[in-house]
Amino acid sequence: MLKRFFILCSGADANILAESSSGEQNKYVGIGATVFFTAVMAFIAASYALYTVFDNYFSAIFFGLIWGFLIFNLDRFIVSTIRKKENFMDELLQASPRIILAIIIAVVISKPLELKIFEKEIDRVLLEQKNDFTLANKEQIATQYTPVVASIDSEIASLKEEVTTKETEVNNLYETYIAEAEGRKGTEIIGKGPVYKEKREKHDAALAELVDLKKASTDKIAGLEAQKVQLAAEYEDQVENSQPIIDNFDGLMARVNALSELPWLPSFFIFLLFLAIETSPILAKLLSPKGEYDFKLEDVEGEVKNWVAQKEGQRKVVLQTDFTINDRVYGDLTEEEELYAYKKKVAREMMKKQQDAFYKRQTGVL
Repeated sequence: MLKRFFILCSGADANILAESSSGEQNKYVGIGATVFFTAVMAFIAASYALYTVFDNYFSAIFFGLIWGFLIFNLDRFIVSTIRKKENFMDELLQASPRIILAIIIAVVISKPLELKIFEKEIDRVLLEQKNDFTLANKEQIATQYTPVVASIDSEIASLKEEVTTKETEVNNLYETYIAEAEGRKGTEIIGKGPVYKEKREKHDAALAELVDLKKASTDKIAGLEAQKVQLAAEYEDQVENSQPIIDNFDGLMARVNALSELPWLPSFFIFLLFLAIETSPILAKLLSPKGEYDFKLEDVEGEVKNWVAQKEGQRKVVLQTDFTINDRVYGDLTEEEELYAYKKKVAREMMKKQQDAFYKRQTGVL
């Protein structure tokens, strides 16, 4: 049962192979087993790759089966269409497109399995990339808010500086009228005279302005600080909303790119392994000598080819004979007076009817 299944996988003619030796049958059983297990590996690789895309077992298995059957059919077709020839270079030239296709299939099969084998190393690379993306994302979002926050801070510093300047002015006026009262400056007369009173009133007016300025500045600074808090909240919201996109940066393409960041040698050897598996049925047919099955298949195909050529030749002879007979028949008919007289009579009646119809049409026009 298993032997018949692998022969089916090899694409060989089971009826011809059944009449061949056991060694010839075992050769094609091995080729069929290679085709089958290559398709199994393709199914596993495609299922894992599609799971990273769909994140669903059923979808991954379903499409993985389709891909496995596709690879199985391609491999079976490649192996079954290679024919043994007398010259090895002719065989190699015949198989070269199929070898190129086998290399492409090997790349497609090996890459998802490489992703699974080096999953932990790829996760580490992806983690580093995600951290870099997170920092870059924060910096990029911050560029939208930094100029606004800097402008607010500058305005707050200006308001505080204005209050400080006014306080300095009030303190100086205070020092002036106290020094006037003590006789240290100004008129240098001890006591609270008219000059003292004038300087005191000037200080009190500046102090009232300072109180109003402090109140207005405090209100403005509170509003500006509220704007900064709002901007900070908006910044955090944008960072939080964009973070899931970065966290989900682990799709198939991201993993393939992360795999390219790892040393190439292990991946290359895995690719060579699958390339050897994929091309082994083709190489087996190319390197194996022309066997009993090949001779029998060539005999069957030659028999069919000769039969088709014979039928085509017969059809050409029949057609040529028919043309010759037709020429003779119609040649003899031209000599018969009865046929000539009948056709002349019919032609005369036809011409009369045409003339009558033409006359009626012309009369109607006039």
